Amino acid sequence: MASPSSQFLFSLLCLALLSLPHIVSSIGINYGQVANNLPPPKNVIPLLKSVGATKVKLYDADPQALRAFSGSGFELTVALGNEYLAQMTDPNKAQAWVKENVQAYLPNTKIVAIVVGNEVLTSNQSALTAALFPAMQGIHGALVDCGLNKQIFVTTAHSLAILDVSYPPSATSFRRDLLSSLTPILDFHVKTGSPILINAYPFFAYEENPKHVSLDFVLFQPNQGFTDPGSNFHYDNMLFAQVDAVYHALDAVGISYKKVPIVVSETGWPSNGDPQEVGATCDNARKYNGNLIKMMMSKKMRTPIRPECDLTIFVFALFNENMKPGPTSERNYGLFKPDGTPVYSLGIKTSSTHSSGSSNSTGGSGSSSGGNTGGSSGGGGIYPPVTDNPSPDYMSISSAKTVKLHT
Repeated sequence: MASPSSQFLFSLLCLALLSLPHIVSSIGINYGQVANNLPPPKNVIPLLKSVGATKVKLYDADPQALRAFSGSGFELTVALGNEYLAQMTDPNKAQAWVKENVQAYLPNTKIVAIVVGNEVLTSNQSALTAALFPAMQGIHGALVDCGLNKQIFVTTAHSLAILDVSYPPSATSFRRDLLSSLTPILDFHVKTGSPILINAYPFFAYEENPKHVSLDFVLFQPNQGFTDPGSNFHYDNMLFAQVDAVYHALDAVGISYKKVPIVVSETGWPSNGDPQEVGATCDNARKYNGNLIKMMMSKKMRTPIRPECDLTIFVFALFNENMKPGPTSERNYGLFKPDGTPVYSLGIKTSSTHSSGSSNSTGGSGSSSGGNTGGSSGGGGIYPPVTDNPSPDYMSISSAKTVKLHT
C-alpha cells in the first residue's frame, strides 16, 4: 500500500500534468490581395479566427492591413517585394523602409518577421540574386539601429527548386550553382537565429505525375507511405518528406546549419483549374487543407529528421484572388471566396465566429489566392515509391515549373 506521502506526491504530479496547456502547432495563413473584390482588411480577422489561425503572412506592408491587425493578437509577417531589393542595399533606404513600414505600427501590431524577396535564387535573374543577401543585411541592420532585431527576424523564401536531388530525402542536396549565393544566406540564418522559408506544394508533384504519385500520400489521407532507404525514416505524407529533403540538404552543406529551422511559408491546393491541371478539384483542396489544418490543431508538427523541432506552416491562401495571372488554378487557392463564404468545408470547428456572426464550422459550398506576390513557382520534388518503375525524369526534381506562376 502506498504511503500517504507518496499518494500526495502522485496527486501533485497529476495536478501538474492536468494544468499543462494542450500543446498544438500554430496555424499560419497567407493573406494575399491580388484581387479587386476583396473585403477590407478589418473584415478578415473573423475569417482567420474561424480556421484557428494565429499567424498571418502578408506579401507587402500594406498600411491598411497593418492598422487593421492592431491589437488583434495575430503574429504578422510582412514582406519586401523583389522589386525593392536593389534599393534596400542602401542602408539609409533600408532604415527608412523599416521605420515607415514596421516601426510605425509597433507595438500594437505584432510584427515578428520580414521576408525579403520571394524565390529569388530560382528566378534566373542575376541582378535580383546579387541584391538579395545585401538587402537582407540592410533590413537587418536597420532593425538593429532601431533596436528591433531581438523581436523581428529577417529571412527570404525559396522554392523547392533550390534542391538538386530530391528523392529520397536522405539523398537530397542544394543545387551547386546556387551554393555561392545560398551559403551567405545560411550563415546569416545561423548568426541571427532566423529560419529558412520554403514554399512547398505537393500539388505540383501530383499534377505532373498523377499516374505515379499517390493521391492519398499528398492529401494526408491514410496510405502505406514509404520508408527512406538511406535513413530508414518512414513518411506518410509528401509535405513532411519535402521538408526533410531540405533539412538533409542543410546537413549536407555543413554541421553549422543543423540548427537552422525551416518554416513552410506556403503550401496549399487549388480548388479549381484548367483541364490539364490534374488534381485541381474542390474535393482535393478540401482534403489537403482540411487534413493539414486539423493536424496542426491537434498536435505538434514534427518531421522524422527533426523530431525536436516544431514546424510552422502557412497555408496558401486566405482568399481566391481574381486578378492573378496564369492558369485557372492561380485564382483558386483560397479557403474563402471574396464575400467571406468558405470555398469548401474544412471539417473543423472553433469557438470563433464567422464574419456573418454564426457559429463556425467552416462549412460552405463545394464550389469551384498580397498586395504584392503570392504563391510559389511550384512545389513537387518529392515522390513516394510507385507500383510502376518510374523513369529517371520522374525521380528528379520538379519543384518549379519552367514558367513562374504565382509571382
